[in-house]
Amino acid sequence: MSWLNHPQVLAWRDRLVPPELGMGWAPFLSLAYLAFLFLPVLVPRIASPNWLPLTLIGTAAFLPLYFRAYWAQGRELVLLVVAMSVLAVPLGKINPFSNTFVIFACAFAPHLSTLRRSLLLAFVVTIGYSVYLLAFVRGAPLTIGITYLVGTACFVGSYFMRENQRKQVALRLSHEEVRRLAALAERERIGRDLHDLLGHTLSLITLKSELANRLWDRDAHAARQEVRDVERIARDALGQVRRAVTGIRAAGLAAETASARLLLESGGVVFQYDLGGMPPPPPIETCLALVVREAVTNIHRHAQASRANVTLTWEGDDLLLEVRDNGRGGDIVPGNGLIGMRERLAMLDAELRIDSVRGQGTRLTVRVPRAAQGAAVDTEPLRVH
Repeated sequence: MSWLNHPQVLAWRDRLVPPELGMGWAPFLSLAYLAFLFLPVLVPRIASPNWLPLTLIGTAAFLPLYFRAYWAQGRELVLLVVAMSVLAVPLGKINPFSNTFVIFACAFAPHLSTLRRSLLLAFVVTIGYSVYLLAFVRGAPLTIGITYLVGTACFVGSYFMRENQRKQVALRLSHEEVRRLAALAERERIGRDLHDLLGHTLSLITLKSELANRLWDRDAHAARQEVRDVERIARDALGQVRRAVTGIRAAGLAAETASARLLLESGGVVFQYDLGGMPPPPPIETCLALVVREAVTNIHRHAQASRANVTLTWEGDDLLLEVRDNGRGGDIVPGNGLIGMRERLAMLDAELRIDSVRGQGTRLTVRVPRAAQGAAVDTEPLRVH
């Protein structure tokens, strides 16, 4: 079933059902309930002779309403739910399972903004269908009883699922707001640091430059000394700015795993991590943090996992990062994230391995050799005195 994860198939799915609902293939699996409409194939005597073509026409009319209902809100959703239940009317006399359309309508009623409106809509469509059956169809009480029983179950299940989706959306928005506020606070901190860093230095350069200019004609030796001091101070400031910029661009493992915990636990995934003791050199830490970010994002979007963990350990002289989940596993479809991950690790001569077994989850392992760690340390900016 790897074709279900093909990018074109996923794009087609997302055109039919909003991806932000996070429902995956569930809406398509729910269509299996339409099979009840065709049970008269097994017991022909319970339906009229011409039931099949009319049922096929009703099903064809139902599918556009069904997929549009996932996108609709307010008045449009009400009209779609009513239209679904109306499809059951012409089939009521010829197919005893026409109530299938009414049950689908009850499942979509909780998508309205309030529980009161949802209950009112479900009540109207079921009562209307019941009145029609009692007036024109034999054996109506049994069909009505099944409609209320199954319709109520679908309404309750759909309501709680919808409420859970709304909470997930709220949590995602909260997560994004936390990231935004953290980024804002970081920008403000960087602004203060750069002001403190350069304010005194530039004032000192200005003062010494003015002094060198005044001494130029009277004491050339002292003027040259002041110019050398200006050069030294400028080089030192340049080194400090480079280190500050490196710190701005760097992503830390501790911050990334904390963000990962917030993201995954908002989706009901138990997340644990162990980063060991001494952190790796900044260039390596930045690369590994980006790997963790990409892996956690994939777990959140695709893995359907209940547990995930990140560990950073030493295996001999090699640094080992492992990201593991207990999700659905299966074939890995390379995307831009995975390609970028491999490119970043290739710059460190690091090894990336992904083991994914269907039904047993995925394990991503990054091994950074000792030579790469030494090279990363050598390329760190030096302080200029």
